Amino acid sequence: MNTNLLSKCIIPTRLLLSCLIFVQMSVFAAPFSLEYQGFYQRLKKVNLGHFQLIEMAFLVPNKTLCRIKSGNIATEKHIYPLTYNDDQQLYLPFDAQLKRDRALINMDIEGNARDCRIMMQIRGRQLKSSYKATEMKQIQNEMNRLLKSLQGFPMKYFYQPITGVNIEFDEPTQVTIDDIQVYIGKQFHLGSKTIEQLSQVSFSHKPKLISPWLEER
Repeated sequence: MNTNLLSKCIIPTRLLLSCLIFVQMSVFAAPFSLEYQGFYQRLKKVNLGHFQLIEMAFLVPNKTLCRIKSGNIATEKHIYPLTYNDDQQLYLPFDAQLKRDRALINMDIEGNARDCRIMMQIRGRQLKSSYKATEMKQIQNEMNRLLKSLQGFPMKYFYQPITGVNIEFDEPTQVTIDDIQVYIGKQFHLGSKTIEQLSQVSFSHKPKLISPWLEER
């Protein structure tokens, strides 16, 4: 089945982060196809935006319940292998020719349709165990800029900036801000006001994910 899932994400402003950062949409188990152009339009925003500290990733989560058995990127004349890692992150090329050729991303999935979805994630690039204030501010600013660029008319007039970043770890981690231990755990929210005031933030273990955070109001 040919499904252009990425173009069907139309939601209220308050739910925008849930859609654009963690795009989770039901897809069909067994073989199915997605139009490459939906991914291309979002990759274009990243490539033309010259973002240095953030990236965009597409994943098929819940590997135990929804496993990719095989896949390819196909046009009428050519078939290319679909590359993905053990976490089922899809490595998609930014290729205008594939868009012009109306390429399809084909995947053979093992699992229940209720457990299968595509996730689009905005996140920090090349994570490390310590950040200066200027770096953390740049991460937040780049995330805000990319999120704003992803919103089409009329949602761009109601854009709500993120209120900080969400930091996740694989194991309980000590978070230190300006030589003061402030937290030990596996998930930490670093708010915008704190980012503006800190000089440096460090972690006893390198984060596995830094993503946008929008505080509920």
